[in-house]
Amino acid sequence: MKKHYIVTILLLLINSLTSSAQYTRYIIKLKDKGNNSFSLASPGAFLSQIAVERRTRYNIAIDSTDLPVTARYLDSIRLSGTVEVLNTSKWLNQVAIRTTDAAALAKINKFSFVESTRAIASFTGNHVTPVLKKMDGPGIARGDGTGIQEFTEGTGYYNYGKSNGQVKIHHGDFLHDHGFRGEGMKMVVLDGGFFHYKSLPTFDSIRLNNQILGTWDFVANEQSVDEDDAHGMECLSTIAANLPGTFIGTAPKTSFYLYRTEDVASEYPIEEQNWAAGIERADSLGVPVSSTSLGYYTFDNPALNYTYADMNGNTTISARAADLAAKKGMLLVIAAGNEGNSAWHYIITPSDADSVLAVGAVDTLGRVASFSSYGPSSDGQVKPGVASVGLNAYVANPANGQPIAASGTSFACPNMAGLVTCLWQAFPEFNNMSIIDAVEKSATRATAPDDRVGYGIPDMKKAFVLLIRKGFTKKIDITGCAAAIQFGVKSTNGVTIELERKSPNDINYSSIRSFENTGAFNKMDFTYSDDLSAISAGPVSYRFKMKIDSDTTFYLDSSSVNFAQSCAPTGNMVTAGPNPVSNQLLVKVTRVSAARVGIEILNAVGQKIFTKTYSQEPGTTTEAVPMAVRSKGVYFVRVFIDGKKTFTKQVIR
Repeated sequence: MKKHYIVTILLLLINSLTSSAQYTRYIIKLKDKGNNSFSLASPGAFLSQIAVERRTRYNIAIDSTDLPVTARYLDSIRLSGTVEVLNTSKWLNQVAIRTTDAAALAKINKFSFVESTRAIASFTGNHVTPVLKKMDGPGIARGDGTGIQEFTEGTGYYNYGKSNGQVKIHHGDFLHDHGFRGEGMKMVVLDGGFFHYKSLPTFDSIRLNNQILGTWDFVANEQSVDEDDAHGMECLSTIAANLPGTFIGTAPKTSFYLYRTEDVASEYPIEEQNWAAGIERADSLGVPVSSTSLGYYTFDNPALNYTYADMNGNTTISARAADLAAKKGMLLVIAAGNEGNSAWHYIITPSDADSVLAVGAVDTLGRVASFSSYGPSSDGQVKPGVASVGLNAYVANPANGQPIAASGTSFACPNMAGLVTCLWQAFPEFNNMSIIDAVEKSATRATAPDDRVGYGIPDMKKAFVLLIRKGFTKKIDITGCAAAIQFGVKSTNGVTIELERKSPNDINYSSIRSFENTGAFNKMDFTYSDDLSAISAGPVSYRFKMKIDSDTTFYLDSSSVNFAQSCAPTGNMVTAGPNPVSNQLLVKVTRVSAARVGIEILNAVGQKIFTKTYSQEPGTTTEAVPMAVRSKGVYFVRVFIDGKKTFTKQVIR
């Protein structure tokens, strides 16, 4: 009886809506995935091998959300009347359909596997004259370059031309100069169209090198996206452009999937459903990174509008899909929105999702764009997460592909997405959330985030260092009179690791050994045995310093061990240390019988700077030679026993 009452009300609503041609598209929410023809035991049947490998690498469980929507349910919906299935979301377990058949909707609602039916959009045409995406609103106004900081071009790998400022504000050139330009990485860009990406010279490189892996139009359900809106093409250009000396993107060696999910002629939640379908397809193909310069809060029908309370990361279609994509291991970079000057004021969905990197807009001087949406999310998350150049950013001109100044968080988002892709290329051992964490911690307001730029403007060099440190491992054990030191760190050509030591008698650290790797950037394991026989008992401290070419020097870690000096000699012995020495050089002589001992210290040109002769009874004597007053350089220690030279050692001051 209750079910019949609900259906009757639904039919009355449908008749009312369809009579005015207001709604023709609906979301059918399903209760389960019963009778599914796929099995979690055979994920290769519904996920690519790359997608399966990503889940294995990052210890991500394959669960029921990964299963496709049950085919029998789809068939029942499709055959219920005049119904066209537009797309599905397996993660949200729902189906988008188009129909004006009220009887079919009533029939669908009676199916035992259907949880609800929701009207979400009217019918609009699928293709429109290329225009700028509605989301950009007040922030899309094109500039003439006024206020753009022109950075001095260096001698790095790329000559960035007009995009110099938007790359170098993040030290993105550091990544590029060290070989991380997106090679081997994949990204999906979801937008309203990619007007003339097939012919504009901006994209010659990605076309010639077959870096476009696939396209799909989720609005028109066709493959072509070249004739639609220009907004996606402009966003893509900030990542993929390769016009040396004119315009270089932030990850020009990346391979791309281009998905049209936005119908710029209207604004309805069907576009969120399209986006969910698109991000799911990308995940199934094993794509690790996405860039989304789309967002939603109001619609053509005000009854469908969101409120700020809905911007909590868990309510909207797109936010829920975004968090599930992150759960599957994808790194989602999303524009925060351009509502800073509007009555709405705040971020828009899906940038409110819990596990995405939301991006606000600044100029190349780091000044906040007034149009950039404010945070936080309604549940108090720091939003936006970071900021990138979106005020007077350079993008490709739809007419000729040459760089022109344009504004919007739409362009800050892909600029950052490209850099994040290059960073992840360098550190694939870390998962998506670790990369986001490093990016946020590298930013200018990392310790004091605000509601305009979040954690601030990221520094890719700092993020790189943070991830090297995070992957650094070490172990130091004292065995007898030696310290067995083992450590592992990512390094490559041009990288030097200095091992420094401070003994109980030293005021400062001294370098005792350098390590280098001549191979590709990879985790390397190093070992070293440090002779401590000439060092007094007490705490011995070690530091590991890394130098990356001439770009940056930093400490990886430090550690202290207690040296108890439990290695009593059993015969005659001479030691001199520490080496290098900064304060006192300890010359230790152990004798089992009495002898005449002579000690000489010579500089690099053979001049004696210290001499001492004494008689020694059986046992151990230690001579402390002051070295702090000596010039830095090479010295030689010579020890004579009964007039015979028995010990020579080179030490460094």
